[in-house]
Amino acid sequence: MLINPEGMVIDDQVKLERRPLLERGPMPTVRGIIVHQTGSSTAASSLASYQNSSTGAHFLIDKDGTTYQTASVHQRCNHVGKLRSRCVAEHACAPREAAQINAMSPTTRNRHEAAKDVPARYPDNRDSIGIELVGRAVLVAGQAEAQYESVTAEQNRMLVWLIDGLCEQLKINRTEIFRHPTVSQKTPSEASTARW
Repeated sequence: MLINPEGMVIDDQVKLERRPLLERGPMPTVRGIIVHQTGSSTAASSLASYQNSSTGAHFLIDKDGTTYQTASVHQRCNHVGKLRSRCVAEHACAPREAAQINAMSPTTRNRHEAAKDVPARYPDNRDSIGIELVGRAVLVAGQAEAQYESVTAEQNRMLVWLIDGLCEQLKINRTEIFRHPTVSQKTPSEASTARW
């Protein structure tokens, strides 16, 4: 894998489907990767939605493993949402600080976390690459929340390849790769079957 000066991956395994509206400004340093699931059943529907949206990820991996790049890795994308507290999740804060953070609204907590640097906080839109895996969230009888369908073997194979290449090319620390629900308040099953 090579990344050109525009931040686009040059490799036969990646189809370039750049969506300019997704790019929200320069991202000089990449500190992490966030793995998502789309909530949709096809790559075509996600690619179509990216035409008119400012929310989306840098990469999209279809169920058959076909991989699309939709934004430059040198550009921010809105893909994370409001951050969870990393020190609370990892039991690294003092009890008083944890109590204060837990009492915050999601918006206040997000501002509090945004003032920190990685690794004191999770990577966010300012410094992370988003990878979306096509997969629906389906409401299962007897469960309060929808459950995301399992990631396919082809998606996992391409996810491993893509993460390995991005980490090597952009010098991303592998400890800074997370599933979306780890870093933000999302459906817990999102990307739960993704492996890298």
